[in-house]
Amino acid sequence: MRVYDAMPSLGRKFLLAGRGGLNLTHSEPLDKFASRYSHPRAAAWLQALSPEQIRGWARELGVETFVGSSGRVFPKEMKAAPLLRSWVRRLRAGGVDFQPRWRWEGWTENGRLGFATPEGPQEVAFDAVVLALGGGSWSKLGSDGAWVPWLRNRGLSVTSLQPSNCGFEVAWSPVFQGRYAGSALKSVEIEGRRGECVVSAYGLEGSLLYPFSPAWRDEIAREGSAIVHLDLLPGQSLEKLTASLARPRGSHSTAKHLARAGLEGVKAGLVREVLTDLSDPAAVASCAKHLPLRLMAARPLEEAISSAGGVCFEELSDELMLKRMPGVFCCGEMIDWEAPTGGYLLTACLASGLVAGRGAAAYLAASR
Repeated sequence: MRVYDAMPSLGRKFLLAGRGGLNLTHSEPLDKFASRYSHPRAAAWLQALSPEQIRGWARELGVETFVGSSGRVFPKEMKAAPLLRSWVRRLRAGGVDFQPRWRWEGWTENGRLGFATPEGPQEVAFDAVVLALGGGSWSKLGSDGAWVPWLRNRGLSVTSLQPSNCGFEVAWSPVFQGRYAGSALKSVEIEGRRGECVVSAYGLEGSLLYPFSPAWRDEIAREGSAIVHLDLLPGQSLEKLTASLARPRGSHSTAKHLARAGLEGVKAGLVREVLTDLSDPAAVASCAKHLPLRLMAARPLEEAISSAGGVCFEELSDELMLKRMPGVFCCGEMIDWEAPTGGYLLTACLASGLVAGRGAAAYLAASR
């Protein structure tokens, strides 16, 4: 068995995930876990490799994991490299040969795999192949989406790649942008989900946004923009906030008066972005509890944590073999599914790889 990798070294996107501690999976109940996926067939991959089995796999490789306060699962060392090294060692011991710097460039005229290599173009015949080409985000790590037209040219239905788990653009005023770009917006809520995000020069970025990114992205595509509402003070009721803002100001400035009610820094700046008149306590409180922001665009695919789109499920068997191309299997982000961050992405990529690998092995066995 041989693994061809376009990059000079293995697992570059896996190692990038390690910069954030390598969120392998999540500890929530399996039925809730499965509901995070955009397609039921992606959720079905968990039957082959569950979150608990992933923890067991890491343990077999000498890497213990722990459950963080958010329910996310990480290696105890919070690093990806030890797990990757142990994984590769075991694969090599099992007879797997790795060939770096071989970039797949589609099929040749005689149906072989065509590669660009340091020694020039190469062709490889195959009995079965698993394509694990990734989506289109972070292309410098290898997943650049170049494979999309190659599969389309074979008559396969491939949905265009789009950003997922991404930031969104907001037309900030120059004053707000100059003062608050880079500010963390902590303990806020969107549609009942509490978390934090970051105000950037272009708009908003951060983990609080990611679960909503598919719906917002699609609404922007349909309508040209999307209106979202932030609760800047989810710990206060509207009535309590209104009463606090209605207290006599005395000698306090407007900024000090807002700060006494909990609206300071970037949160006060956001209210000022929406309201020019801050004299009505009820209007200010309502704005703070239901602050409207118009999202103009999702950030580019290159910047996104993951991508949506890819090979449509109707092209694939349950074993993830292309129905029109016997012996060719697909897995991971190159299939048309998406999920939020939190361990769901990596879990499904690992699980789909196992499904495709087992499918390829069964196909080879049946062909003999």
